[in-house]
Amino acid sequence: MKRYIVLFIVITLFSDCLTQKDKTTNARNPNIVLINVDDLGWKDLGFMGSEYYETPNLNAFARESMVFTNAYASASNCAPSRASMLSGLYTPRHGVYTVSPSDRGNAKTRRLIPVKNTDFLHDSIYTLPEMLKNAGYITGNFGKWHVGKNPATQGIDYNRGGNEKGNPGKNGYFSPYNVKYLEDGPKGEYLTDRLTQEALQFMEKYRDTSFFLYMPFYTVHTPIMGKPELTAKYKAKPGSKGQDNPEYAAMVTSMDENVGKILDFLNNNNLKENTIVIFTSDNGGIPYISSNAPLRAGKGSYYEGGIRVPLVIRWPGKTNAGSTSEERATNLDFYPTLQTFLNPGKKAPILDGKNLLPILEEDNIIERDFFFHFPIYLQNNGQMPDNGRDPLFRTRPGSVIISGDWKLHQYFEDEGLELYNLKKDVGETKNLVDKFPEKTSELLKKLEKWRKNTNAPVPTEKNPGYDKTFEQKQIRKLLKKE
Repeated sequence: MKRYIVLFIVITLFSDCLTQKDKTTNARNPNIVLINVDDLGWKDLGFMGSEYYETPNLNAFARESMVFTNAYASASNCAPSRASMLSGLYTPRHGVYTVSPSDRGNAKTRRLIPVKNTDFLHDSIYTLPEMLKNAGYITGNFGKWHVGKNPATQGIDYNRGGNEKGNPGKNGYFSPYNVKYLEDGPKGEYLTDRLTQEALQFMEKYRDTSFFLYMPFYTVHTPIMGKPELTAKYKAKPGSKGQDNPEYAAMVTSMDENVGKILDFLNNNNLKENTIVIFTSDNGGIPYISSNAPLRAGKGSYYEGGIRVPLVIRWPGKTNAGSTSEERATNLDFYPTLQTFLNPGKKAPILDGKNLLPILEEDNIIERDFFFHFPIYLQNNGQMPDNGRDPLFRTRPGSVIISGDWKLHQYFEDEGLELYNLKKDVGETKNLVDKFPEKTSELLKKLEKWRKNTNAPVPTEKNPGYDKTFEQKQIRKLLKKE
């Protein structure tokens, strides 16, 4: 009888130990995987409507997640979008407006002296990775950093390939690389594969703790270089709806394959149910490489084609598989969402995004306006005009507000205003300023108030080198070429 009592006590104690272990595991903060693809267009994925690009892994991931159909980057090109996402701040608060310099394009075609650009996030800014470290996370970056010279000074514990550069350099996507903080692999190794391999090793090493995996692929940024076998496959496939570049398609498919490897690792190692996965792009696509239709223009422009991006979030216990949200969201929202959930000891003093949990959990509406500010010049990309405001620049100095279904552009050179109803005209083809003067005035006042609250600089100094005759001649030349 005593033996049975002792055995019962041992079993009970052992069960308690297991229960405590389970409690510890369950209480551990969820892992976070943030995948940020470079220059991927809003429609460059199968689940977003592409009939040309094959993305089976992301299509399957979307079926398990919440897909945002009206998601935005916080800026229309790489550096400011990433700076805002990782700081949680609108561009006027950190000063990164573009990839320097801010006076790009022919000086004779610029009417104003643009605001000077800040190249990188200042190390005093409390970044998303730093907040996560404060919450107990091991942080890793695998790919393009672009908001500082060394991610180690901005909250990253483990870095492969992240530096101040915005593209993989002269050797492109095949080893030997020209990427700082990444050793060369075997000759011909593909960069997207290599970065994923490094990320998998990181997850394996830290699988028993809470990790933050930031996966900012260099792909699909130029130079456009796909694996030969995938490029050949797409050369044999008919294009569809302005998507017909086989090299670019090969890059998209390689990215999809490597996202699949990350998702498979989580699933095969029982980490899926305790991992938040966010997939997005840093800005809109490049129109001459892949069409953004029906959206207007593309990367570098603040028409929808330059700022609208794919966004998918899988958060076990929060999101419903296969759900879709039409609510607007932005990459500024990632920081406040995670900070609200984790409640770390040290919090960011100011965040400009919103906590997305009400949308993720219950598909609630978050009432707010969205703002974009670009007091700089960004010249055209040397290809054909992208259906922007004029053919010489993707961006001239101005600001934008999106409020409900309405979007107002304000341009500082000529005080130009453009008003669009995005619900009825997502392509921004009909300027409604004259038809709706009261709405125009309402949004302009909101925009001016926001600029005042954020100390957003507006360029006013005239450029003495501006030559209107030369400018018009250059415009006619480009339009004739088109």
